[in-house]
Amino acid sequence: MDEETLPEPSQLTLPSSSTAVTNTAASATTTTASKIPFRPRKIRRISSSSTAVADDAPQKNLAVRVIPRPLSADGEVAAALRHLCTVDSLLARVIDAHDPPTFQCLISPFHSLARSILYQQLAVKAAAAIYGRFLSLCGGDAGVVPEVVLSLTLHQLRQIGVSERKASYLHDLARKYHGGILSDSTIVAMDDKSLFSMLTMVKGIGAWSVHMFMMFCLHRPDVLPVGDLGVRKGVHMLYGLDEVPRPSQMDQLCERWRPYRSVGSWYMWRLVEAKSNPNLTSSITGATTMAAIGGVGDAQKQQQRLQQSQNQLIDSFQILPQSWVKPMSPADGEDGRELNKKK
Repeated sequence: MDEETLPEPSQLTLPSSSTAVTNTAASATTTTASKIPFRPRKIRRISSSSTAVADDAPQKNLAVRVIPRPLSADGEVAAALRHLCTVDSLLARVIDAHDPPTFQCLISPFHSLARSILYQQLAVKAAAAIYGRFLSLCGGDAGVVPEVVLSLTLHQLRQIGVSERKASYLHDLARKYHGGILSDSTIVAMDDKSLFSMLTMVKGIGAWSVHMFMMFCLHRPDVLPVGDLGVRKGVHMLYGLDEVPRPSQMDQLCERWRPYRSVGSWYMWRLVEAKSNPNLTSSITGATTMAAIGGVGDAQKQQQRLQQSQNQLIDSFQILPQSWVKPMSPADGEDGRELNKKK
């Protein structure tokens, strides 16, 4: 067999550098060209995903920011009563026995919060006297604004009967308004959960105060003040329970009232009133009501105002009988409200 003759090394011909570069470039071009069809697909997938995320984001925000129609809106109380009578036959009897509520608020959210602080831990008559002096110090109703309240010194507030602690509460509320953390417009636009979180950041305002504010100033329809002994007593009476339910049991017991638990709670106060004083009509809550609304005047003026204010729920003090007042549980922190125990 003939052997194959290999060329000598000197006889081997190496490609020139220009040829190598040309081949490399061609190879790279071929490789790049082979990947081009896949690139647009990848880019389209990323773009599509980003668009989907962008489209989803506003929907989530809208879901969180939905604010229910207030109870002061036309037809809303009637809708609430129809719903409650349909879902709860026992509550329907209470509703039939009382006139429907009318929700009305004559003061701004800031004014209402400041007023609730002033009324804490005081009998209605004493609180009304201090509140009247506070209005004079501010220059009237229109003067109860953050800038004016923030300008009041501790000495000025102490002179009209406001405690040092309550003065610090008022100043903290005014500072949060002045600093932009809170405002009347943002409060009105907040959903219930956000509102609760923001307002309980203010010193002296706890869960009960926020619930009352949401019900009687903002007229939110689905507020259940689980810590209010009057509402708990009403549920106890309504369903014939062995004992007054604990706050932790209230959500389950009143679940059927959604989305109108504020109105259901209002009727629990009416139920307890009726049981405590059978001669008390549903539309008149007594002299303490008028003391809370417009201060203490002569009997004739009180009676005139009383007739004009039947069922007008300015805030919680208008519908909570004086005889229920007692300190709330320590869980309510420095809120300092006195409420809900018969003497």
